[in-house]
Amino acid sequence: MKIETLKQRLKKERPMKSVTLRIPEDVVEELKAIAPLLGFSGYQPLIRAYIGQGLRQDLEKLEQNNFLELIDSLKRQGVEEKVINNALAEITT
Repeated sequence: MKIETLKQRLKKERPMKSVTLRIPEDVVEELKAIAPLLGFSGYQPLIRAYIGQGLRQDLEKLEQNNFLELIDSLKRQGVEEKVINNALAEITT
């Protein structure tokens, strides 16, 4: 995830949207019990944290897949492996 995107996500004044979500009662009770143990003020912030964590993982996977597809495409188009490796080294340092 890009640094700028992460900085935006960490801002507390981000606009919020109310949604309705049906969750089994026993799950809500477990969320309420575990939230303070994990340092959350309530179960709703914990749910937001779980959703955010899963979303970031999935976005990272998708970005990585696109990245790997780009490398494969460059190889198919005849770009030398050395050139690709040099470019990768340049962007990761």
